[in-house]
Amino acid sequence: MTKTRLEAFSDAVIAIVITIMVLELKVPHGDTFAALIPVWPVALAYVLSFIYIGIYWNNHHHMLQAARRVTGAVLWANLHLMFWLSLIPVTTAWMGAAHNATAPAACYGAVLFMAAVAYLILQRTIIATDGEHSVLADAIGRDTKGKISFGLYLAAIGLAWVAPWLSQLLYVLVAGLWLVPDRRIERQLSTGE
Repeated sequence: MTKTRLEAFSDAVIAIVITIMVLELKVPHGDTFAALIPVWPVALAYVLSFIYIGIYWNNHHHMLQAARRVTGAVLWANLHLMFWLSLIPVTTAWMGAAHNATAPAACYGAVLFMAAVAYLILQRTIIATDGEHSVLADAIGRDTKGKISFGLYLAAIGLAWVAPWLSQLLYVLVAGLWLVPDRRIERQLSTGE
């Protein structure tokens, strides 16, 4: 399989995930701005999840740009990532509906954590396929930001049992860390390797 086909499949899954999330948004009851007040938790959960999906889409695109080959292992690792991303709409809707509850906040974090694990597995599978001195391996380096994200996700899941709003604040913080696209791969590709 070519990288182009893998990218097209992944783009389609991500587009469907976004579509499912937007379909969960309901029209406010009423014709005044006050009618927006009851739907703000759902809208905020949607915005946060949309940002996460955008971050994954952007970084996935850059990672596949750096990949030289697609193997069966890469296909399965990519499918694993798509699985976890496909669960984001469900946990988004639940967290939006029960915005200050423990279980939805913890489950949302668990899905984000597992999506990060799946992304790491895909990254490592591509590096194993292309070699330890590949463009991707050189670009990733120590991946400090990734390690910080894993720690924040685990802390957020734990905090969901104490204060769900703190948990959600940490999810926003992790998104903020990644909001600016990861330039490591772009820099490595531009050096001509």
